[in-house]
Amino acid sequence: MTTAHPATSTERVPGRAWTIRLTGHSDRSATVSCTTAACRMPPRSKDLAALRAFAAQHAAAHAKAATVRSNAWCHCGSQQCSAHTEPVHCAGSVVLIVRHDPTVGQVWSVEEVCAACAPLIPHATVAARPRRTAEQPAAAVPAPARAAVPGGFSSPDTAPADGAPAPGRRSGRRPPRPQRRRTGQR
Repeated sequence: MTTAHPATSTERVPGRAWTIRLTGHSDRSATVSCTTAACRMPPRSKDLAALRAFAAQHAAAHAKAATVRSNAWCHCGSQQCSAHTEPVHCAGSVVLIVRHDPTVGQVWSVEEVCAACAPLIPHATVAARPRRTAEQPAAAVPAPARAAVPGGFSSPDTAPADGAPAPGRRSGRRPPRPQRRRTGQR
């Protein structure tokens, strides 16, 4: 018999991204597409201004409807931080950004990225931050330590009797990611 382990709320998940694209055609008409297949798009049209306005409103609607997941990884980090030139280690809470370069004017992106990457991404605006729940007070309160169980595992059901942290706990920091060399660089 195989035991299925349910995903916990503390398990990290990949950051989401939505892309809304305005695509021109040779007859001077255009279409709007979204990476979410369930989204309904207007028909092909020659009214480019109306299609641009629709695309911007559609990106804003995705940003408004999405709930920022506090357990998400940085989407920018999963793309090797190619959206910005300054090197940074992904850190901080996850925020939802809307990115649109007005000089290009044809692509809008809504992404879950970390607080370290968000200010470095050009033409990005923070649209939403994680919502605090009743269990999450405004001040950061450390989680209670879990008791050690033989074998190096910890049990979420028991707490240490004396209130001391469990021995052998790792810090919450991850080691830095190795830098990849791009071809042609030394």
